[in-house]
Amino acid sequence: MLQTHPNTQTWTGKAIVLVGLMGAGKTTVGRRLAQRLHLPFVDADHEIEEAAGMSIADIFDRFGEPYFRDGERRVIARLIDGTPKVIATGGGAFLNDGTRGLVLEKAIAVWLDAEPDVLADRVRRRDHRPLLRGKDPRTTLAELAAIRNPFYAQAPIRVKSVAAPHDATVNAILKALGQ
Repeated sequence: MLQTHPNTQTWTGKAIVLVGLMGAGKTTVGRRLAQRLHLPFVDADHEIEEAAGMSIADIFDRFGEPYFRDGERRVIARLIDGTPKVIATGGGAFLNDGTRGLVLEKAIAVWLDAEPDVLADRVRRRDHRPLLRGKDPRTTLAELAAIRNPFYAQAPIRVKSVAAPHDATVNAILKALGQ
């Protein structure tokens, strides 16, 4: 059903799931990609907050990361319901074996890959990320990249997210999807 080429797949209407580190642009790029494809956009983190009735930071503080990841997996499973849409995931979602398996089986995963310097510049603008609290963003993101990139690399499509207008990343995704 899907024709796979190096770093490309012919899009057949499956949900498109954006994965990558915090600051890669998953939400911003995802919204623009959805507009271009005339699809609904869903931010998994927003859906998790709605389901829990609290912020992700509060979930981390009160219940810990394992609890959060379990809820995240359940929410993403609900979102990948067979209808075409663009889904932005949290940075750690694709590390969960169950979540990753579901995304790879039932959707098209697109890794927005960005250098730690680009990510650090982007995340400095907002102070709501639990994994960066009280830490140097550049160092922490480089450490996270070393751990997480091998998981993200399992996505069939990899697009560089660079310090350029987000539409450049959207265009690269559309090209990779054969659109």
